[in-house]
Amino acid sequence: MTSRDRAPIGAPCWTDLWTSDVEVSAKFYADLFGWEAQEPSPEFGGYFMFTRSGVPIAGGMGDTGDNPADNTWRIYLAVADAEATMKKARAAGAEVIGPASAVADLGVQGVFHDPTGAHVGIWQPGAFPGFTVLGEPGSPSWFELLTRDYGAAPAFYRSVFDWETSTLSDTDEFRYSVLYPSGQTELAGIMDALSFLSADAPSHWRVYWEVENVDESAGRVADLGGAVVSDPNDTPYGRMATVTDPTGAEFTLRAGPAGA
Repeated sequence: MTSRDRAPIGAPCWTDLWTSDVEVSAKFYADLFGWEAQEPSPEFGGYFMFTRSGVPIAGGMGDTGDNPADNTWRIYLAVADAEATMKKARAAGAEVIGPASAVADLGVQGVFHDPTGAHVGIWQPGAFPGFTVLGEPGSPSWFELLTRDYGAAPAFYRSVFDWETSTLSDTDEFRYSVLYPSGQTELAGIMDALSFLSADAPSHWRVYWEVENVDESAGRVADLGGAVVSDPNDTPYGRMATVTDPTGAEFTLRAGPAGA
């Protein structure tokens, strides 16, 4: 378990769910993880917080005007200067979706698609640092980019976020790098997903949520109206299963080995 005041620069610091059914999603995650969905904020277009033991753990948003929610989990990376980071991202081939803009006194955010097509948010923290607990049941424990262009992805994140990368495997069966801010521990990964992403699935970031028992949680997902995409299996990094909530938003359950 890791507690922190705020994320290291370059690290995943927040995640939110864009859901087509706020009520169904709120109940699902409350029953699965024990979260509580707070009231939507009119000031921020209906955005709401999921809390765990009273502490913000994730955000949520429904349809916005003519923009229907796409039922995905999205991540935000911590930055020191959102405006400068957006310029670097654009110069490195990103497509800007939302320019750097202040969110009251909470922080400054920006949104882009990386050169491989993955949606990425950035967050320059002000009063709100993002999530402050990782690795406990019901909190995030890993973040991973599933990319269609593995050759381009590591270089982009190194140049824009000053991350260092380390290659774990470089075979056709399993091609994977880990990412970490300089001097920090490993905080995210990049996987070559071209061979197994469906034809209509873009490159995207995936969130892993820690649980006490993956098999029990996966069974609970199905009971709550979600679906199991990949059955629980043991890996060197813990037992895992990929699932979806009732709207189709995909995420991974993980029970890490001792000390992980």
